[in-house]
Amino acid sequence: MSGQRKIILDLAVSLDGYIEGKKGEIDWCIMEPEMDFPAFLKMIDTIFYGRKSYDLWGQFEPSENATTEDQEMWDIIKEKKKYVFSKTRKGNDGETIFINNRIAQRVQEIKNEQGKDIWLYGGAQLIKTFMKLDLVDEFRLSIHPVILGGVLPLFVDIQNRSSSANISK
Repeated sequence: MSGQRKIILDLAVSLDGYIEGKKGEIDWCIMEPEMDFPAFLKMIDTIFYGRKSYDLWGQFEPSENATTEDQEMWDIIKEKKKYVFSKTRKGNDGETIFINNRIAQRVQEIKNEQGKDIWLYGGAQLIKTFMKLDLVDEFRLSIHPVILGGVLPLFVDIQNRSSSANISK
């Protein structure tokens, strides 16, 4: 369908393919200017979260010591429509809609709505589910020069070759 919204997985990954360290650390993720994250945020109007990622980052408030640039970035993120894929939380909380079942069908309905592209934020389980259901339209990966030997690799249990997705770095 022409004009359909894309689901974009925008994510930092280590050289050895991990999305977080052994203790869940993400301190190695550095926002580089060439990533042009502000331009990416202008391309989207919706964010897909897993429940754990939403609990950690979906309502994040930067500290009083945050740079003006960081504060502006989080203000832009707050304005986006949010969907949370969860087995436990249901309904909506006024700002966020929780999706509990029929993931592929619900995602297709959302993609068919008017709007900009959609950021698949994560976490790991949601990303794995989206990849298994072939719901990721574009991979926008920021490969960081660090080897983590972590516990959450980006690509797990891949059964089929995928070359139809747009891959950018």
